[in-house]
Amino acid sequence: MASNKPSVFIDGEAGTTGLGIRARLATLPQIAVKSLPPALRRDRAARRDIMAEADLVILCLPDDAAREAVTLAGGLGPDAPKLLDASTAHRVDPDWTYGFPEMMPGQAGHIAGARRVANPGCYPTGAIGLLRPLVESGLVPRDYPISINAVSGYSGGGRGLIEAHDRDGGPAFELYALDLEHKHVPETQLYAGLSCRPIFVPSVGHFRQGMLVSVPLHLDALPGKPRGGDLHDALARFYRAADRVRVVEPAAGGKLEPQALNDTNRLELSVYANEARRQAVLVARLDNLGKGASGAAVQNLSLMLGL
Repeated sequence: MASNKPSVFIDGEAGTTGLGIRARLATLPQIAVKSLPPALRRDRAARRDIMAEADLVILCLPDDAAREAVTLAGGLGPDAPKLLDASTAHRVDPDWTYGFPEMMPGQAGHIAGARRVANPGCYPTGAIGLLRPLVESGLVPRDYPISINAVSGYSGGGRGLIEAHDRDGGPAFELYALDLEHKHVPETQLYAGLSCRPIFVPSVGHFRQGMLVSVPLHLDALPGKPRGGDLHDALARFYRAADRVRVVEPAAGGKLEPQALNDTNRLELSVYANEARRQAVLVARLDNLGKGASGAAVQNLSLMLGL
């Protein structure tokens, strides 16, 4: 290598996530970022050659293109770099490590030792962050019929949606994926530890970035009929050593806005409970471009490169 610094190539650096990763890497002088001229970014030979020079390649590509890039990198044999895939293509692939370091004890170590890591989706980061600790503790059964509602800033929809909102204003709010086939459901179910496929209803608001993910629960339908405080305490114990995940008290007034964590790599979890009605809502707040995308990617590559 020409430099003692570990080197990173972003395959697909012109997209929303790629640009976000590039901006974050600019603040890390211990990493050398490799890049191709725009005219060569679709050139297979040029991409293969720069992959051979890199210690780690981040794939910010559509799913099919990401699979092709994995094949291209795999053909390099001993010169193949580590791979971090920001697409959906490999998130439930058992040969890939899921890149949510706080998901369970030891997961950060698994990521650090992996050669292929799948960066999580933004919505699943919130949903898994809320549900996995409660499933692991037995407070929520694996076969509980979970419903997940979420709202994201329009930047999560990619360049076309961003341009539509920036240019035309876009709708104030809209539900989507009402065919109940959103591509984030498989990873949410798998890594939350659910045996029953959750119902997931996402939405987009007319704000650029920020996200809320919420899960309503009937407390008396859960084993042991827990109180809201029991759910809060279980989450707090699970994440007590996590730097980027915080369990916080409910916001005053029963309101929560989605943009407070923008431009951070943090995830906030809270439990809103009405004990008289025996109902609760779990809520996760994050930046869909931060902990939900490029921030998580930089966290993962730092682990993979031993920084």
